[in-house]
Amino acid sequence: MEAAIILVFVMGYLAITLEHNIKIDKLIPALVMMAICWALIALGIDSFPQWFDSSKHSLLEGFGDFASEDKMHLMEETLLHHLGKTSEILVFLLGAMTIVEIIDYFDGFSTIKDFIKTKKKSKILWIFAILAFILSAIIDNLTATIVLISILQKIVKDRSVRIWYAGLIIIAANAGGAWSPIGDVTTTMLWIGKKVTTGHLIGYLLLPSFLCMAVPTFIASFLPAFKGDLELEKETTTKKKSKFSGTMLYLGLGAIVFVPVFKVITHLPPYVGMMLSLGVVAIFAEIYSNSKFSMTEVDSEESDAHAMHSPVHHSLSKIELPSILFFLGILMAVAALESLGILFGAADWLRGNTPQLGTELHEGGVSDLVVLFLGIGSAVIDNVPLVAASLGMFSEPIDHELWHFIAFSAGTGGSMLIIGSAAGVVAMGMEKIDFFWYLKKIAWLAAVGFLVGSVAFMFTRTLF
Repeated sequence: MEAAIILVFVMGYLAITLEHNIKIDKLIPALVMMAICWALIALGIDSFPQWFDSSKHSLLEGFGDFASEDKMHLMEETLLHHLGKTSEILVFLLGAMTIVEIIDYFDGFSTIKDFIKTKKKSKILWIFAILAFILSAIIDNLTATIVLISILQKIVKDRSVRIWYAGLIIIAANAGGAWSPIGDVTTTMLWIGKKVTTGHLIGYLLLPSFLCMAVPTFIASFLPAFKGDLELEKETTTKKKSKFSGTMLYLGLGAIVFVPVFKVITHLPPYVGMMLSLGVVAIFAEIYSNSKFSMTEVDSEESDAHAMHSPVHHSLSKIELPSILFFLGILMAVAALESLGILFGAADWLRGNTPQLGTELHEGGVSDLVVLFLGIGSAVIDNVPLVAASLGMFSEPIDHELWHFIAFSAGTGGSMLIIGSAAGVVAMGMEKIDFFWYLKKIAWLAAVGFLVGSVAFMFTRTLF
């Protein structure tokens, strides 16, 4: 039965990886894979020799001798435990996405567009790279990529030039998301899973992540694609932005940044702080909403359409629910493998068969090469299940350097292929970037950044 569950997982994973070829959204195989894996566990519960007790974080001895009723009860408790942990991440993401949509409702991100005054291609590249690096640490790399490419589309009319900027935005956004507990889903998973803390995460990864962004950007600034001046897209609409644009931008971003502070003060799960932040932002959004469309040059039909809903309702209708369902499916599917102890066997095999590279993390610990392979693998396989698997594979304590290296490697390694990260996938969709164009033009820059950042991490960890 274990072989059947692994086969279902592999087939589901292959379908996720090939979603653009088979024309099936990745959330569908993720949900089907999750349901079938747990169904097979329920049907074959008496045949499994071991079980991972998620509440005690250890393998149960003598599980095969348990009565069938006890096994089913334990399975139900384990399923509920994993659903609770997964829901913490999903509720957190829902809150963050809603705040970002509220900011956009008030045209808050147009404030960023106003910062760009130059026409020099290389300077604009650095502006967008730095913005992506900073914004992704605050509003997550996926959202930062969406926001910046949306702005890019409004100011750069030549698509052949835009896709170069989009490629470097992907690298910068993934690098920026790696050093923040709210910058990437995988980093958020490690943070919520009590594997890393905010202070140590920033201390370990800020320099490696910055170099991962800066080195490719520096190299790219000398490429022919970024030589000369850029012909900027002129504003074609007379619509004025809301007078509350700047206020809602800074309020929303400040509310998201407040979440780690709230966790440190109260020791409550991060989603509680995110719900508080969402509530505060929503209060101001409701107060300001009556004034948003009071300007004389706003189209009356748009005003009527927005008047039908509150800002919060409108924003909730805009968030990416398919992404939420995908995370649910993939995380719960990995939880099935964890519950059977399969991931621990994989961890033992990796420890025993991977040669050491650099400094060994600790006696009997994990080689640097294992983590580098994980980063390279995240370019081919989605980094969410890879990190979810690492949570079950390794048992190092909180803030151990292994977890920080995993956060960096999984977060930035995905930039080497356009399908290797959520930021890459969304950029691919928004700009119709060809897989092989990215592989030829951008992948080597991402690889250089990944390797430079990895070396910088190996140096940085000696300071802690």
